[in-house]
Amino acid sequence: MPVAKVTEIISSSSTSFDDAINQGIARATKTLKGVTGAWVQDQKVTISDGSISEYRVALKVTFILEG
Repeated sequence: MPVAKVTEIISSSSTSFDDAINQGIARATKTLKGVTGAWVQDQKVTISDGSISEYRVALKVTFILEG
């Protein structure tokens, strides 16, 4: 039976939440082997001069531990 682990990552984008998620997953899969899923734990924006300057997401990434 495989054993999974969950790790939290935070990623950001100046474009959108979707882009922040895609960048976070792309980076996670470069470092972690066996990534099977992720969920968005939190979303946040930073505002500069009355406009959104950055979209941030906190992701919980699930991956299978190698035996």
